[in-house]
Amino acid sequence: MTGATGYVGGRLVPLLLERGHDVRTTTTNPDRVQPWWGDRVKTVVMDVLDADQVAVACEGVDAVYYLIHGMGGDNFAQTDRKAATNLASGVRAHGVDRIVYLSGVVPDVADGDLSEHIKSRREVERILSDGPATVVVLRAAVLLGSGSTSFEIIRQVSERMLVHTIPTWMNSLVQPIALVDALEALVGALAYTGPSRHFDLGGPDRLRYGALLGAYTSYAGLERPQVDVPLLPVALVGTLVGSLTDVPRPTVEALVESLRHDMVAANDDFREMLLPEGHRLVGLDEAFRRSLAPPATGPKDADPMGPLPQDPAWASGGDDRPAMTKVVDAVKDVLPGF
Repeated sequence: MTGATGYVGGRLVPLLLERGHDVRTTTTNPDRVQPWWGDRVKTVVMDVLDADQVAVACEGVDAVYYLIHGMGGDNFAQTDRKAATNLASGVRAHGVDRIVYLSGVVPDVADGDLSEHIKSRREVERILSDGPATVVVLRAAVLLGSGSTSFEIIRQVSERMLVHTIPTWMNSLVQPIALVDALEALVGALAYTGPSRHFDLGGPDRLRYGALLGAYTSYAGLERPQVDVPLLPVALVGTLVGSLTDVPRPTVEALVESLRHDMVAANDDFREMLLPEGHRLVGLDEAFRRSLAPPATGPKDADPMGPLPQDPAWASGGDDRPAMTKVVDAVKDVLPGF
């Protein structure tokens, strides 16, 4: 399991343990405080950019979960390429049977219209698939759950912007999926018996981005009128949202770039092929309720949709500065000298 201390990985590990799997995790910092499940896994030191360390980590495992990807910065695509190449080489060297990669939905547009981070994720898919292992790629758009990057952006923008200015180019469809449904698909990918392929993951609701913000504000009891605004540059919106929220700005800017296109599942066959029989997908209202519920008494009893101790500081709504202070700071970032 790469990315085991990240948002998805940190919630997937205990589920795999619960289902009877032996789990090996990787870390670049062995001195880091272990997650609450740390004493139940074997952890090896691995920098994904070090080919030798990657090869050692791959030895003796049946499957690799690849939950690593760059999100912004000048060289993130090059870094993603090198990391995926190292992983593919390690898998090939040790005869690993399977790779499960969590990627992003690829919109049905020309390659030249794709955002840089979607191009990079698709390149990673191709690199990982260039070998004998079965590669199961799960493509998701918006993951709903406290601590999810996408969900925290929705939450923080909704709470901090008294008026939602929606760029007209953002009038695209999105199909969010609850984290617990994505986790079940990730576990189910281990038992998938077909050839290498990708699955699009989408929940039961398809709606436009403005409607998604409206659905959140409505559930949270907020009054946030929406105004459509034409001609807002993508880069400006990315900077504004990145400044307004506590999510790392390069990540926000990379995600905003993708909002120009519909991010919906091309099909729903993952439901039959990856999910347990009778599994019911979580809808928006239930996802919001579970994501905003108070923390459990302990991580072992916690809902994966809610906050957990290993979540970053910007999760659970961000820091406690007054909302207006953050708005003013965002304006200063966009308009230097303000």
